Amino acid sequence: MQTFPEPVTEPAMMSPEVAISQASMATPAFSPLYRQIKGLILNSLRAGEWKPGELIPSEMDLAARFHVSQGTVRKAVDELAAENLLLRRQGKGTFVATHAEQQVQFRFLKLVPDSGTRGSEGPAQRDIIECKRSRASADVARALALRNGDNVLQVRRVLSFGGAPIILEDIWLPAAPFKGLSAEQLANYQGPMYALFETEFNMRMVRAEEKIRAIAATAQHEQLLKVAPGTPLLSVERVAYTYRDEPMELRRGYYRTDTHHYHNTLG
Repeated sequence: MQTFPEPVTEPAMMSPEVAISQASMATPAFSPLYRQIKGLILNSLRAGEWKPGELIPSEMDLAARFHVSQGTVRKAVDELAAENLLLRRQGKGTFVATHAEQQVQFRFLKLVPDSGTRGSEGPAQRDIIECKRSRASADVARALALRNGDNVLQVRRVLSFGGAPIILEDIWLPAAPFKGLSAEQLANYQGPMYALFETEFNMRMVRAEEKIRAIAATAQHEQLLKVAPGTPLLSVERVAYTYRDEPMELRRGYYRTDTHHYHNTLG
């Protein structure tokens, strides 16, 4: 189990909360105390002390562990819950969030049907076109912090909603952490791909960065998405990161927007 610095005390001058503020090296000294506690909880998540789906200690237990007030812990947990890293369940406690949870599985997918809400069409129908081992090109290596020519797994799939192909995705993963991943496994897994990464490969994607631009459909797009030549598509390039801020997936998606739109909430 991970250990944490003991609070530093001075005679009749320093409260436990101030002590941990000075003792903890996880965040800068000027950071609010609850942010420092948030950093310590994140350290435990990174270290695998609590696995996806597991119950974490109560706020009271965490307060005793870190020598701070329960209110300070609550603020830290509130932020982690707002970031979909933890999940509160009324009457049961706080759990490490997983991508299998309904409210989390669409976290990185911002495409919404014009006629409803995200997820209203039911689960996507997935058609795995290929899953192969290849060498990282310069741009893939750069995105995944690899060396040119390192082994990667390359996946191409089409996501359909309501029977219509809506998204074409090209996905690159470092080969070593995902050893054994196959097209059959991807096709047969019933949950989201990120949930598969969690359960089978112990890889939790916690944040992502995206680049978005408009493009015209190429011949391959026309064939796989069943669109007319030159149809406008939304090109979304995403790099997903783990708890340790390691880039672990490069995904290039091509979205039809004739029946769907990209929806993001800011602030």
